Amino acid sequence: MSTIPDTPVGRRLQHVKHIIIVCSGKGGVGKSSVSTQLALCLYGSSPNTRVGILDVDLTGPSIPRMLGLDGHPVHQSSDGWVPVYADGSGARLACMSVGFLLKKKEDSVVWRGPKKNAMIRQFLSDVRWGDLDYLVIDTPPGTSDEHLSLIEHMTPVHSRVSAVVVTTPQAVALLDAMKCLSFTRAVSLPVLGLIENMSGYACPCCGEISNVFSTGGGEEMARREGIQFLGSLPVDTELVTLLDAAELPPLNNAGDDHVPSDATFTLWQRYQKTPTLPLFTKMAQEIIRKLGQREAATTTQRAT
Repeated sequence: MSTIPDTPVGRRLQHVKHIIIVCSGKGGVGKSSVSTQLALCLYGSSPNTRVGILDVDLTGPSIPRMLGLDGHPVHQSSDGWVPVYADGSGARLACMSVGFLLKKKEDSVVWRGPKKNAMIRQFLSDVRWGDLDYLVIDTPPGTSDEHLSLIEHMTPVHSRVSAVVVTTPQAVALLDAMKCLSFTRAVSLPVLGLIENMSGYACPCCGEISNVFSTGGGEEMARREGIQFLGSLPVDTELVTLLDAAELPPLNNAGDDHVPSDATFTLWQRYQKTPTLPLFTKMAQEIIRKLGQREAATTTQRAT
């Protein structure tokens, strides 16, 4: 692993191998659900993989609810803030969000740019992330203060940072996704690929996919812009129900003498039963492959 400059953020993130920023040009494209699924699929990629998910959508934090963590407090330790672990005692899926810091979850966050900048810096420098294979960062729509603050504060670990762009098939969303791509190029942020979300509707009865919006726009844009098209995701009602649930009742594993170690992580167990899982698993595997190639290229370049 490359040498990290001695800064507060550099010291805190020195043991994070890969940082993935999930971004979109506009709101309403399902970016937070993509971030959540990416974190879950990375978590499930091997029994020892450690993942963090950081929610920097400061005015609309939704990751705690999607992970079933609403109402969980953040504890302060002598070494900084302790993230909330979605998998409980397994401690392989860490989460941090401003949503954990609000007195009431319906409270608004009315902050100007400097306050947002300070909060993001604190998330990066004061949270006790520990050793992570992947840190997924869910960002707000557009290319605003939060994105600029992230890139600025993560300068010490810039070689480990990359992006995934999320869009929907409509022309308006694709136009805004182009602005997001323009931003990544302006700040020299490598793009791992593009995901077209809400690409059709999967019937819960027969599984047939109906194209409610136009289709194929994301793939065509990726081809035109020379980036990887990671795939399309239809609207999955089972997934929507799962991620909308504030709390998940535990699964009944009575009578099973060979329960895996992550069996108490109810969200992961139920996500594995959704039609979306096989589709997103392929995307996550491609992201892992590309990150591996990038890491190998960086190592080779340093050696020469």
